[in-house]
Amino acid sequence: MQHLIPVDLHSHTTNSDGSLSVTELLTKAKENGGKYLALTDHDTVNGIKEAREVAKTLDLQLIAGVEISVTWNRGDLVHIVGLNVDENNQTLVEELNKLRASRIERGRKIAANLAKVGIHGAFEGAMSYCKNPEALSRTHFNQWLVDNDYAKASNAFSKYLAPGKPGYAAQTWTSLENAVTWIKNSGGIAVIAHPARYNFTRTKLIRLIEEFKGFGGRGLEVVSSSHSQLDEIEMAKLCQQFGLLASVGSDFHKSETYRKIYVGTNKMPPQDTPTIFSELGILI
Repeated sequence: MQHLIPVDLHSHTTNSDGSLSVTELLTKAKENGGKYLALTDHDTVNGIKEAREVAKTLDLQLIAGVEISVTWNRGDLVHIVGLNVDENNQTLVEELNKLRASRIERGRKIAANLAKVGIHGAFEGAMSYCKNPEALSRTHFNQWLVDNDYAKASNAFSKYLAPGKPGYAAQTWTSLENAVTWIKNSGGIAVIAHPARYNFTRTKLIRLIEEFKGFGGRGLEVVSSSHSQLDEIEMAKLCQQFGLLASVGSDFHKSETYRKIYVGTNKMPPQDTPTIFSELGILI
């Protein structure tokens, strides 16, 4: 087994689209050998206060975080992780509240689209997996589709919920500039989440990185459960090329049968890649 470091800077709970509560997530991270964990729920910091208390009991170092949904380049969805943010920053909290309010509306559109191809009851079904209605996401629809035998866990998203597929509903999130600015102004560091997962051309990804850095973004997720070893090597090279700091994240949502993700731990970025660790007080 490859050596893992006790650092995870990307994880989710039931406050967004994760399957575990705050206590369950942090406990699992500790059981896996984790020491430094960032809670980065989608468009919310609502779990951070509880996570701080739980982390103390487990002797984990919690890093307050968030993953902000961004619409970039005429409709592309990009996720920006904020690390070491102030969860009490008024502007950040208010703007995240606005983003979450639009999730219910999009959920109804997804369900209506699925009904057109004979899949009924998707909205109520997805909501049954969502403990926080404002956090409704495609992940909840994905789980409902799998559990009701419309698709397998490995292809439900690509079959029904991805752009161009029957259940997809376009959604306009915030701008890249806004996301980076909210994170910076709350004292945090902005990181592009799972950059290889977007399947952008190299030219397009570089344009994203240049704009991101221009707005004050500083990090690139090099190690991610969405990335292959080749992806890690390529993302590390981009960090060096553009003077960005490498981050690592499991992007844990739930335990999966078709791949293993160990919340709390990750591989080390490729050798000689500058990391974000010292900025966050992480000692490896």
